[in-house]
Amino acid sequence: MPSPSSPGPSPTAAAAPARVDVRTLRTDLRHLLLDASVALAVTAAVFALLRHRIVEGTSQTLAVMPYLADADRYLLYWLCQAFGWSGLLWAWITVMLGLLRATAPGRWTVVSHARIERWHRVTSITTIGLMFAHALAFFLELLRENADGLGTAALLWSAFVDVFVPGGYDSGTGRVAILLGLIALYLAVPLGLSFYVRSWTGTRLWRVLHRFVIVVYALSVWHTLLYGTNVWFDGWFRTAVWALQLPVALLLLARLLAPLRREERLAVKDLRRPGPLLRLAGRVVTAAGVVVLLLVTVTGRDGGRTPGAEGGDMLVTQPMVWGALAVLLTVMGAVALAVRRDRSAAPAR
Repeated sequence: MPSPSSPGPSPTAAAAPARVDVRTLRTDLRHLLLDASVALAVTAAVFALLRHRIVEGTSQTLAVMPYLADADRYLLYWLCQAFGWSGLLWAWITVMLGLLRATAPGRWTVVSHARIERWHRVTSITTIGLMFAHALAFFLELLRENADGLGTAALLWSAFVDVFVPGGYDSGTGRVAILLGLIALYLAVPLGLSFYVRSWTGTRLWRVLHRFVIVVYALSVWHTLLYGTNVWFDGWFRTAVWALQLPVALLLLARLLAPLRREERLAVKDLRRPGPLLRLAGRVVTAAGVVVLLLVTVTGRDGGRTPGAEGGDMLVTQPMVWGALAVLLTVMGAVALAVRRDRSAAPAR
């Protein structure tokens, strides 16, 4: 036992928070069991439906890749597709929950914000797992197929580059579509799990960076519409995928117009400063997005390909995507530096 004169632990050291919120993480992992089980059940149902449509010859995929008509031979491909669709559904759910959590409550609120936040965290973890399973199934399919007759080591490396290295896939539409999907996956992991280290990063920095999750979701939808062979062509299903984005855009607009935190609300007198002006611009862009989604849903002009028609050149190329990613990461870095600077300057005020 230390003597009365011995120096004890400093108050700062004793009060230092843990870098990882292990308690919340453990609680979320317990709830994850049910959520992941439901997600796997949905994936199994989608897999069965996709396989049934192949066997019946009604899948749009057969118009793109007729050799996939052998449903049993390409089970891993259909598993990849199934994980992709369930992953997109869970991404939609978790984004909707996150936007609900960040919007000021009204009389319609029947579930507490704390519970919505927990659901949002748990579904985020499930979404990341489904995204990884989607990529892993594609990786295993490339190993099974071994189209180039490679040896084991060369085959493993080739499949790994095609599936997990951004820009590694160099065939057709996948050059852009898979790049978009990988960017979404690799951004989803740190942004989705950042909640558990917010005592280390600071709550404000976590909150600001976590908002970029909406970019991850947009990339996931883009990846699906660009490369999902089930929705390549014009038709009700592709239009339905577009229509599902309307609630997301409306909730995002509601979150911007009625933010939960008072300091994020806009007044006319605030528009003299850059920050409020940027928030106003975000609201205008989001409102324009709602209008576009309405027009797409009503008219059915959703960018799908016409069966039998020649496809045009890609409007977006890999260099464009890399350039946009560089801008995005620069903006995220600048925001992080600005928040940290304000945080370090706060005690001096």
